[in-house]
Amino acid sequence: MTSRPVEDLSYEQARDELVEVVRSLETGSATLENSLKLWERGEALAARCQQILDGARERLDAATSRAAGTQHAGSQDTGGAAPGSQVGMAAPGSPADETAVADS
Repeated sequence: MTSRPVEDLSYEQARDELVEVVRSLETGSATLENSLKLWERGEALAARCQQILDGARERLDAATSRAAGTQHAGSQDTGGAAPGSQVGMAAPGSPADETAVADS
């Protein structure tokens, strides 16, 4: 187990050290004082992991929001028409298309 500051650890480093802390506590061979220190370190490591995961979630949410905004902006360029359709023309088989055929 390292004594590096928790805030300097990557997610993987903090997770791996947390696994070591849990194993040490589960053996029950540590003194009460050492068990308390391990527990405190484990709590700090778990908080660090959660902090990193929360940051990753925020980054993913921001990226998907930007991607959705880009797609939404792209659909606005066609004036709301479906891709490949022409504004003012009825789709084949639609009621407006049948009316146009009946009028001719």
